[in-house]
Amino acid sequence: MIHLTLVVVIAILTMQEFQSVYPAVAALAGALVALALYHVAVVRPALARAGALLETHDDLIAGGTGGAAGRLAALESSDASLRAALESDGARIGGLEALAATDLSCCGFVRYDAFTDSEAGLSYALALLNRQGDGVVVTSIYTRDGTRTFGKPVAAFKPTVQASPEELEAIERARSAAS
Repeated sequence: MIHLTLVVVIAILTMQEFQSVYPAVAALAGALVALALYHVAVVRPALARAGALLETHDDLIAGGTGGAAGRLAALESSDASLRAALESDGARIGGLEALAATDLSCCGFVRYDAFTDSEAGLSYALALLNRQGDGVVVTSIYTRDGTRTFGKPVAAFKPTVQASPEELEAIERARSAAS
Protein backbone atom coordinates (compact mmCIF):
# COMPACT_ATOMS: atom_id res chain seq x y z
CA MET A 1 0.00 0.00 0.00
CA ILE A 2 2.84 2.36 0.85
CA HIS A 3 4.53 1.54 -2.44
CA LEU A 4 1.35 2.40 -4.32
CA THR A 5 1.14 5.70 -2.51
CA LEU A 6 4.73 6.58 -3.39
CA VAL A 7 4.16 5.67 -7.03
CA VAL A 8 1.09 7.93 -7.17
CA VAL A 9 2.97 10.81 -5.55
CA ILE A 10 5.95 10.43 -7.88
CA ALA A 11 3.69 10.20 -10.92
CA ILE A 12 1.84 13.33 -9.92
CA LEU A 13 5.04 15.25 -9.25
CA THR A 14 6.52 14.29 -12.57
CA MET A 15 3.51 15.30 -14.62
CA GLN A 16 4.08 18.43 -16.62
CA GLU A 17 0.45 19.51 -16.63
CA PHE A 18 0.33 20.44 -12.96
CA GLN A 19 2.11 23.62 -12.07
CA SER A 20 1.37 23.39 -8.39
CA VAL A 21 2.24 20.94 -5.63
CA TYR A 22 -1.26 21.00 -4.16
CA PRO A 23 -2.64 18.08 -6.16
CA ALA A 24 0.35 15.96 -5.11
CA VAL A 25 -0.16 16.84 -1.46
CA ALA A 26 -3.85 16.08 -1.77
CA ALA A 27 -3.07 12.70 -3.35
CA LEU A 28 -0.62 11.93 -0.56
CA ALA A 29 -3.16 12.89 2.10
CA GLY A 30 -5.78 10.71 0.41
CA ALA A 31 -3.37 7.77 0.30
CA LEU A 32 -2.52 8.22 3.99
CA VAL A 33 -6.21 8.30 4.92
CA ALA A 34 -6.75 5.13 2.89
CA LEU A 35 -3.78 3.50 4.62
CA ALA A 36 -5.12 4.48 8.06
CA LEU A 37 -8.56 3.07 7.23
CA TYR A 38 -6.96 -0.17 6.00
CA HIS A 39 -4.94 -0.42 9.19
CA VAL A 40 -7.99 0.14 11.41
CA ALA A 41 -10.25 -2.18 9.43
CA VAL A 42 -7.90 -5.06 8.54
CA VAL A 43 -4.46 -5.01 10.16
CA ARG A 44 -5.38 -4.12 13.74
CA PRO A 45 -8.03 -6.88 14.17
CA ALA A 46 -5.65 -9.42 12.57
CA LEU A 47 -2.87 -8.44 14.99
CA ALA A 48 -5.30 -8.72 17.92
CA ARG A 49 -6.30 -12.25 16.84
CA ALA A 50 -2.63 -13.22 16.38
CA GLY A 51 -1.79 -11.86 19.84
CA ALA A 52 -4.64 -13.84 21.40
CA LEU A 53 -3.46 -17.00 19.64
CA LEU A 54 0.11 -16.40 20.81
CA GLU A 55 -1.08 -15.97 24.39
CA THR A 56 -3.10 -19.21 24.19
CA HIS A 57 -0.07 -20.97 22.71
CA ASP A 58 2.17 -19.68 25.51
CA ASP A 59 -0.32 -20.84 28.13
CA LEU A 60 -0.48 -24.32 26.60
CA ILE A 61 3.28 -24.71 26.24
CA ALA A 62 4.29 -23.15 29.53
CA GLY A 63 1.61 -24.78 31.64
CA GLY A 64 -0.04 -21.48 32.52
CA THR A 65 2.92 -19.81 34.24
CA GLY A 66 5.29 -17.64 32.26
CA GLY A 67 5.72 -17.66 28.53
CA ALA A 68 6.61 -20.43 26.15
CA ALA A 69 9.99 -18.86 25.45
CA GLY A 70 10.86 -18.94 29.15
CA ARG A 71 9.69 -22.53 29.48
CA LEU A 72 11.71 -23.61 26.43
CA ALA A 73 14.79 -21.82 27.76
CA ALA A 74 14.37 -23.62 31.09
CA LEU A 75 14.02 -26.96 29.29
CA GLU A 76 17.16 -26.31 27.24
CA SER A 77 19.09 -25.40 30.37
CA SER A 78 17.82 -28.52 32.12
CA ASP A 79 18.73 -30.63 29.09
CA ALA A 80 22.26 -29.22 29.04
CA SER A 81 22.78 -29.94 32.74
CA LEU A 82 21.41 -33.46 32.33
CA ARG A 83 23.77 -34.11 29.42
CA ALA A 84 26.72 -32.91 31.50
CA ALA A 85 25.66 -35.14 34.40
CA LEU A 86 25.25 -38.09 32.04
CA GLU A 87 28.75 -37.60 30.63
CA SER A 88 30.15 -37.32 34.15
CA ASP A 89 28.31 -40.46 35.23
CA GLY A 90 29.53 -42.31 32.13
CA ALA A 91 33.13 -41.46 32.96
CA ARG A 92 32.61 -42.51 36.55
CA ILE A 93 31.01 -45.81 35.52
CA GLY A 94 33.95 -46.49 33.21
CA GLY A 95 36.35 -45.94 36.08
CA LEU A 96 34.33 -48.18 38.37
CA GLU A 97 34.19 -50.94 35.75
CA ALA A 98 37.97 -50.77 35.37
CA LEU A 99 38.31 -50.99 39.14
CA ALA A 100 35.83 -53.87 39.35
CA ALA A 101 37.91 -55.83 36.85
CA THR A 102 40.80 -55.90 39.34
CA ASP A 103 38.98 -56.26 42.64
CA LEU A 104 39.13 -59.48 44.65
CA SER A 105 35.39 -59.99 44.95
CA CYS A 106 35.41 -63.79 44.58
CA CYS A 107 36.46 -65.57 47.74
CA GLY A 108 36.55 -69.24 48.63
CA PHE A 109 37.52 -70.60 52.04
CA VAL A 110 38.15 -74.20 53.12
CA ARG A 111 39.12 -75.34 56.64
CA TYR A 112 40.71 -78.76 57.02
CA ASP A 113 43.04 -80.92 59.09
CA ALA A 114 46.41 -81.13 57.38
CA PHE A 115 47.51 -84.11 59.49
CA THR A 116 45.52 -86.97 60.96
CA ASP A 117 46.86 -86.47 64.46
CA SER A 118 45.52 -82.90 64.62
CA GLU A 119 41.74 -82.70 64.70
CA ALA A 120 41.43 -79.00 65.40
CA GLY A 121 40.83 -78.00 61.77
CA LEU A 122 43.22 -75.08 62.01
CA SER A 123 44.66 -75.40 58.50
CA TYR A 124 42.94 -73.54 55.68
CA ALA A 125 43.01 -72.58 52.02
CA LEU A 126 41.77 -69.13 51.01
CA ALA A 127 41.22 -68.21 47.34
CA LEU A 128 41.11 -64.45 46.61
CA LEU A 129 40.16 -63.94 42.95
CA ASN A 130 38.75 -61.23 40.71
CA ARG A 131 35.78 -61.80 38.38
CA GLN A 132 38.02 -63.19 35.66
CA GLY A 133 39.42 -65.78 38.07
CA ASP A 134 42.82 -64.17 38.48
CA GLY A 135 44.35 -63.83 41.92
CA VAL A 136 45.96 -65.96 44.59
CA VAL A 137 45.21 -68.94 46.79
CA VAL A 138 46.76 -68.70 50.26
CA THR A 139 47.27 -71.89 52.22
CA SER A 140 48.14 -72.08 55.89
CA ILE A 141 49.08 -75.47 57.33
CA TYR A 142 48.95 -75.81 61.09
CA THR A 143 51.19 -78.29 62.95
CA ARG A 144 52.08 -78.62 66.61
CA ASP A 145 55.50 -77.22 65.82
CA GLY A 146 54.24 -74.14 63.95
CA THR A 147 52.31 -72.80 61.00
CA ARG A 148 53.45 -72.70 57.38
CA THR A 149 51.82 -70.28 54.91
CA PHE A 150 52.01 -70.56 51.12
CA GLY A 151 50.69 -68.45 48.29
CA LYS A 152 50.05 -69.72 44.77
CA PRO A 153 49.00 -67.66 41.74
CA VAL A 154 45.72 -68.40 40.01
CA ALA A 155 44.78 -67.44 36.43
CA ALA A 156 41.28 -67.97 34.96
CA PHE A 157 40.23 -70.06 37.99
CA LYS A 158 43.18 -72.47 37.51
CA PRO A 159 46.31 -72.56 39.66
CA THR A 160 49.51 -71.94 37.70
CA VAL A 161 51.41 -74.45 39.88
CA GLN A 162 50.34 -77.76 41.34
CA ALA A 163 47.64 -77.30 44.01
CA SER A 164 46.31 -79.48 46.80
CA PRO A 165 42.70 -80.73 46.76
CA GLU A 166 41.79 -78.19 49.46
CA GLU A 167 43.24 -75.35 47.37
CA LEU A 168 41.30 -76.56 44.31
CA GLU A 169 38.12 -76.67 46.43
CA ALA A 170 38.74 -73.10 47.65
CA ILE A 171 39.18 -71.97 44.01
CA GLU A 172 35.95 -73.74 43.06
CA ARG A 173 34.08 -72.06 45.92
CA ALA A 174 35.40 -68.70 44.70
CA ARG A 175 34.19 -69.51 41.17
CA SER A 176 30.74 -70.36 42.58
CA ALA A 177 30.69 -66.99 44.35
CA ALA A 178 31.41 -65.26 41.02
CA SER A 179 28.28 -66.59 39.33
